[in-house]
Amino acid sequence: MNATDWLRRGAPSLAEMEAMAGEAYARLPDAFRAMCGNLVIRVEDFPTDEVQREMETETPFDLLGLFQGFGLAQGYETATGMLPNMIFLYRRPILDYWAENEETLGDIVTHVLVHEIGHHFGLSDDDMERIEEEADT
Repeated sequence: MNATDWLRRGAPSLAEMEAMAGEAYARLPDAFRAMCGNLVIRVEDFPTDEVQREMETETPFDLLGLFQGFGLAQGYETATGMLPNMIFLYRRPILDYWAENEETLGDIVTHVLVHEIGHHFGLSDDDMERIEEEADT
């Protein structure tokens, strides 16, 4: 991409980042995805005020993503009235992080997905790193 190509490009929209996250999730190992049950990925510009209070963040840019729900390891099963497992990715904080670092946006989105799921299920950083590497192949 040359410099003038950037003049016509904008930041990805919520829908574009959601599609990017869906593609990244599809590349993750089957066993890892199976822990999540029926997972819904949502992209919002920022976490809600309630989430910020619960997570005790100083600014809305402090949180890149959040997992909400229960996995198979915690007795997840589809039941009437039960909300699906959800991962929220926060677009503006992710874009801010991307602007400050030398990683691709796709790598950052994959990293956030893996870490939100992994931390929820108690995986080690080494386990999560291995899962990210498998997603890149």
